[in-house]
Amino acid sequence: MEYWFMIISGGLAAFYCCLILIYRYWFKALKPFQLPVGLNPSLFFSIIIPARNESVNIEKCIQSILSQSYPLYEIIVVDDHSTDDTPLLVAQLAQQYPQIRLIQLKDYVDVQATNSFKKKAIEIAVEKSTGSWIVTTDADCLVPTNWLYYFNAMILAKDPVFIAAPVMFTQNGHFSGVFQVLDFLSLQGITAAAVSAGSHSMCNGANLAYSKQAFEAVDKFKGIDHLASGDDMLLMHKMKKKFPNRLAYLFSNEMIVSTSPMPDWTSFIQQRIRWASKADSYNDPKIFGVLLLVYLFNLVLLLGLIIGLFQFEIFVLTCLIIAVKTLIELYFLLPVARFFNLEKTLSYFPIMQLLHITYTVVAGWLGKFGKYQWKNRTVR
Repeated sequence: MEYWFMIISGGLAAFYCCLILIYRYWFKALKPFQLPVGLNPSLFFSIIIPARNESVNIEKCIQSILSQSYPLYEIIVVDDHSTDDTPLLVAQLAQQYPQIRLIQLKDYVDVQATNSFKKKAIEIAVEKSTGSWIVTTDADCLVPTNWLYYFNAMILAKDPVFIAAPVMFTQNGHFSGVFQVLDFLSLQGITAAAVSAGSHSMCNGANLAYSKQAFEAVDKFKGIDHLASGDDMLLMHKMKKKFPNRLAYLFSNEMIVSTSPMPDWTSFIQQRIRWASKADSYNDPKIFGVLLLVYLFNLVLLLGLIIGLFQFEIFVLTCLIIAVKTLIELYFLLPVARFFNLEKTLSYFPIMQLLHITYTVVAGWLGKFGKYQWKNRTVR
């Protein structure tokens, strides 16, 4: 038992550590994108915000967009069957600002007719849009001042059809918030590294831009519209297949979209189950292989800690591997945290390891076999 555990855990640890070191190499190779001086606005952007029960956040989100000095844009908010004042607040803002439009998803989609409300919201908004480029964000997000200027500049400079950009949680001072910031920090670091290296493993719909023509060329969300999640990553993979070498990551800390972490552990787990639920839909075997490696490695570590309660040698070996894992991950996260100005938060990282290992195993399992609650709605 001890021999086989040592072989399996050691092998998985070696592959995992090599993967993290590759991500660090890719991240360190990134060059910040500089906004050219004197570049005039030229592209018209349609900003799409799907919203469900976001009365607390939607006005702040829209006001952050209205603070842009970039003049060529429209804001399309798609209300997804909200039961609060979200549509009323958007309608009031639309009376003041003609660039804002409100679409009611209930006018197009019955609440029982689909599992992918967000994708339907985006598709309908794209059909109604006038811009040549689509920009998506979430209703609980705040966008930076030169957001559209940077997208405009990168499109003109690089000629991509799909652009991913950074997102980060704000810190709320709670233990769960710190845990989410650290977890998300690693995801964002991998996103920046992998997309820039052409691996295209992850992105986040809170800060995306893509060509409307390219979106229509890949048949929108056809083929992935049975899943509630995946309006960002699965779309990116469709874009990669149709337009290889025309995906980009906008690496600049002037482009960070901010959002709040989940308010409690239950909401956080439900969010991560939602994210994990699309793992089976990745057609790229490399991406599936990476996800499988990460899951199996964490599963073996969790089993090692449990078995180690009865076999001391396995407990010691597991703790040693976790220590090495922690050091390698910190080595990767240091430049990522520096980019997001979160270096001090890394001091909490070692004490989060056991919780992170457990949550990775649980969320991955439930994402595969379970349903989850999201925005007061049960989805699968």
